[in-house]
Amino acid sequence: MAGDAGSPAVPSLTVKLDRLEHRDDGTGQPRAALVWRFAAPVRMISSAVLGGGLARGEWVINAGVAQDYRRDDPAGHLSEIAAELGLPEGGGAGLMTAADVRQMCGASDGGVRCDATVGLSYPTWAAASGDLPTRAARWHPGTVNLVCLLPVRLSDAALVNAVVTATEAKSQALLEAGVPGTGTASDAIVVCCPDGPADRGSQAEYCGPRSQWGARLARAVHAAVAEGTARYAVRWSEPPI
Repeated sequence: MAGDAGSPAVPSLTVKLDRLEHRDDGTGQPRAALVWRFAAPVRMISSAVLGGGLARGEWVINAGVAQDYRRDDPAGHLSEIAAELGLPEGGGAGLMTAADVRQMCGASDGGVRCDATVGLSYPTWAAASGDLPTRAARWHPGTVNLVCLLPVRLSDAALVNAVVTATEAKSQALLEAGVPGTGTASDAIVVCCPDGPADRGSQAEYCGPRSQWGARLARAVHAAVAEGTARYAVRWSEPPI
């Protein structure tokens, strides 16, 4: 991917997406996994249970797990999956979902891409009652996972801004589809961009929804989540409510 003609030269984000399998640790049965491998380490910000936060990484995993997932150490489990798939230790971010990752939906807009897996078994409103049971606050595998790829370096603040923009676009797509919630309690996101010089001439300082790159990100996320939500509804033969 590359920037617009006439814009300052920026690094491109070269990535390969592999559709692989890992072994379910409970049954030994194969389950699908998506792996994004970058040609060079990239800047990441993520809410991933493995490798989350602001970091540099070489890969992202989105691993399918059972709907009745019972392990209480998803980060450790993802580390095991990464090792099984031969990925460098500690070099990336790992997500899980009970959604069928083979049904991933991707959308691009102006060089920005979002790949989304959509599971809506337990939609919820972000500002729900404060009297939630402890179990409701724990990680559950029915999730909407977003992997967002931008071709320009983002400042730290712009990376945070990108997470906000992508989350708003996701919620817009869900609401337009009639989903009774802004997401699920375990939704996760990874935003990736090239590494490189941290100066104003070579990076984006802002990624809100009306900025150049934020607008493209919002449209890509909205399109990917809208398609994923529609597919989910068709698989369950009724709207996800």
